[in-house]
Amino acid sequence: MPKNQPISGNELARFSGPNTFMRLPFANDLLGLDVAVLGIPMDIGTSWRSGTRFGPKQVRSESAMIRPYNLQTGAAPFDSLQVADIGDLAINTFSLADSLRIISESYDAILNFDVIPMAIGGDHSITLPILRGIAKRHGPVALVHVDAHADVNDEMFGERETHGTVFRRAYEEGLINPSKTYQIGLRGTGYSAEDFTEAAGWGFQQFLAPELWGRDLSTLGAEIRRDIGDGPVYVTYDIDSLDPAYAPGTGTPEIGGLTTPQAMQLIRALKGVNIVGCDLVEVSPPYDTSGNTALTGANILYELLCILPGVAYR
Repeated sequence: MPKNQPISGNELARFSGPNTFMRLPFANDLLGLDVAVLGIPMDIGTSWRSGTRFGPKQVRSESAMIRPYNLQTGAAPFDSLQVADIGDLAINTFSLADSLRIISESYDAILNFDVIPMAIGGDHSITLPILRGIAKRHGPVALVHVDAHADVNDEMFGERETHGTVFRRAYEEGLINPSKTYQIGLRGTGYSAEDFTEAAGWGFQQFLAPELWGRDLSTLGAEIRRDIGDGPVYVTYDIDSLDPAYAPGTGTPEIGGLTTPQAMQLIRALKGVNIVGCDLVEVSPPYDTSGNTALTGANILYELLCILPGVAYR
């Protein structure tokens, strides 16, 4: 069966055409797909600046700039994988609890197919129901979590399921392998001295941003790849892991973050791990009218697509 291809900018101007990821075909049927790109336009789980409900739409819009071949790595994802955009999940914009239920049930349906889901958020609370679905299919997974924040609070305003509690709940529910959970880019201020250290006690491996300043992250990515081995891996990439100079359009910005070259180094070094799903979260377009944050997010998703199992290299 012919593989789907993004619409070429030489066939149809990039500022026109469908608002799908990289202007790929839209699909209702997941049968035969290797990768399903989906949007989760939600920001009711956030605690500071809203606006991530507009993230999927603008990330898709900015992705029209991306061409199908990765000339830097040789990756040719559309030559070997059948990829399509399956649209947005119909979350309940008035209820966080109901929205998390909808995401979880949607992932149960998606993972009835042999497909790798790539989600465009949306705030980081979407990752908990995603991991619930992923764990049902694959068991507890290794987790590569790139973020300014550990997101291991117990509660926020009395709520146990928010964008800041995701990975405590994932740990408690046995959705992730704590000894193979890697939190990269952590920084900023905290509510207490234990904001990071408690999760380290669970086995999480944490890499604070100051330790990574000026460092080529290819080495770190290679170390993580060797440590993970052949087991299933989920990658969650919070755009606020990047310094606000690179990604100002996000809900909870923290200075002193990673650079975009470091993001690419890290992702490319993970080539060979068994990624079973991934997401890109916390792009808030209202806080970056230039579109650069969404453009960066779209490229991070493309880089993740380029390291998925089965990608051909030319």
